[in-house]
Amino acid sequence: MSTISNEQTQAYRAAFLQDPIHQANQRSVWKNGIQNSAQNQETFVTNTPQFSIDLNTGKVANQKQSGRCWMFAALNTMRHKMSSDLNLANFELSQNYTFFWDKYEKANYFYENILATAQQERTSREVSFLLQTPQQDGGQWDMIVSIFQKYGVVPKAAMPETASSENSTELNVYLNKLLRKHAIILRQLVAENASDETIKSKRTELLQEVYDLLATALGLPPETFNFEYRDEENNFIQELDLTPHTFYDKYIGIDLDNYVSVINAPTDDKPFMHSYTVDMLGNVAGGKQVKYLNLDIADLKELALKQLQSGESVWFGSDVGQSSLRDKGIMATDALAVDDLFGVDFNMTKGERLDYGESLMTHAMVLTGVDLINDVPTKWKVENSWGEKVGTDGFFVMSDAWMDEYTYQVVVRKDLLSAEQQAAFDEEPTVLAPWDPMGALAN
Repeated sequence: MSTISNEQTQAYRAAFLQDPIHQANQRSVWKNGIQNSAQNQETFVTNTPQFSIDLNTGKVANQKQSGRCWMFAALNTMRHKMSSDLNLANFELSQNYTFFWDKYEKANYFYENILATAQQERTSREVSFLLQTPQQDGGQWDMIVSIFQKYGVVPKAAMPETASSENSTELNVYLNKLLRKHAIILRQLVAENASDETIKSKRTELLQEVYDLLATALGLPPETFNFEYRDEENNFIQELDLTPHTFYDKYIGIDLDNYVSVINAPTDDKPFMHSYTVDMLGNVAGGKQVKYLNLDIADLKELALKQLQSGESVWFGSDVGQSSLRDKGIMATDALAVDDLFGVDFNMTKGERLDYGESLMTHAMVLTGVDLINDVPTKWKVENSWGEKVGTDGFFVMSDAWMDEYTYQVVVRKDLLSAEQQAAFDEEPTVLAPWDPMGALAN
């Protein structure tokens, strides 16, 4: 065992005290904190919010104190189309509606996984993983597609936000408490060799408790509703007795099966030009499989650019906390000179960050623009879901270098892929472990 001696510590102290740069940086950090002291002013000059391709998407939404970024980002891509088609301003689709059904389905998906692992010891890694967080707010593109396809969508006015949708902490505490209790019951039934019919009957009973809890906290999802609005020319439009599916078909009508997830995970266990899925990751039992095509970052960016050039925004997943200035709305690799501040080298490759737990997908947003110089991207416009008080009215600037290092996923139309890429996506996916970083946005 290599212990730290007092002489060694004293030598470190003396070296620190003899370095005037350490002393100056210490005074700055004491007064201003780490990130304020490390801000690089030049990044404000190189990452101005001006873009050669800039889609008109209206005002940003606000997920408040919830982890619904993936859901907001997906709904935002749809409301962009609706706002343009119907000449609407400040229109939103109901995030609470999809939130309700996602949590309802995640409870049933949790039961599926608990029963599938019921023969394992409670302390096994898989069971421990399930019980650590039975469900949460996060998700993946294919998971929201499953919700849209099964339940449709509604305008925000048809199912507005509640205290528990805007701040989901308490809801998650009590829903997870309930699901862990349900896990005890289901595992005991398996241990007692209960019949499939008995287990199915008990699941139905338990799911009623989940439904009641969600209905109390989030409200009852509407089965029919009226759609009324005034467009930008003050024309009043009214349509009565729509269902969530008829509303989707008439006013959105996007073929969700034509969209695929492309990732950039440059790690040895995920060769490029192959497809992947994550074990035990999903929400709707029997719904769309979470599936990715892993490509080089240059190919990922090319696909995102093509979709923007066609006039369509792009859902994407990234590690938003890395080298990011929330108040300024800038994500750039040179935004913070923390290496200089501490006199250490924090540099890792993208693959190393994934392999060693330094980075993973934490947030989904929408690409709504890009700045091209000689047809080469230099920065990207990002629609966030943190309200209008951050960035430029809620929009962020992402440098192209930051996209290289911290963007992990984009969702694009399948027809934009080359024939070779489409064939690679369509292959049987390699199954990744439940705790793989490519599942982090949902976990």
